[in-house]
Amino acid sequence: MFLSELQKGECGKITKINTDSVLKARFSSFGITRGSIAYIIEQTISKNTIEIRIQNTKIALRISEAKTIEVEKSECKI
Repeated sequence: MFLSELQKGECGKITKINTDSVLKARFSSFGITRGSIAYIIEQTISKNTIEIRIQNTKIALRISEAKTIEVEKSECKI
């Protein structure tokens, strides 16, 4: 399952990031790393962008970027 497939209010544990090293480094700077829990805050109406929270950081991602992040659904611990 990919991060882009989660719905508003759901959480997923990041298991793999399938992208180039430049984007991986950018993700890492935001705390998007393997083992992190991502909480879906909001999706835009057009479904082009999602807003996630990892720890205390809110991040907006393009759906194309979210499709490179593999997750396994997990229980939200907010």
